[in-house]
Amino acid sequence: MDNKVIFTTDDNETVEFHVLEQTKLNGNTYLLVTDADDNDEEGNAYILKDVSAETDESAIYDVVEDDKELEAIAKIFEELLDDVKFDYN
Repeated sequence: MDNKVIFTTDDNETVEFHVLEQTKLNGNTYLLVTDADDNDEEGNAYILKDVSAETDESAIYDVVEDDKELEAIAKIFEELLDDVKFDYN
């Protein structure tokens, strides 16, 4: 999966990411995204959680910041993508 998505921040700025993978855990949807423009370029990776309510018109994603949740989801993405290893530092 390599789809571009555009997010609007709380400050009304737009940020473009490439979606590398998507997974679900305990009824929650998570995205692994990067700001790198191509697979050879190094960039930052983020794990985002869909926090939308059913009544929201658009999906709302937040960066996962809880350490335990982040580790659990990162392990799933590492299994889904053989060439991905996360550095938590």
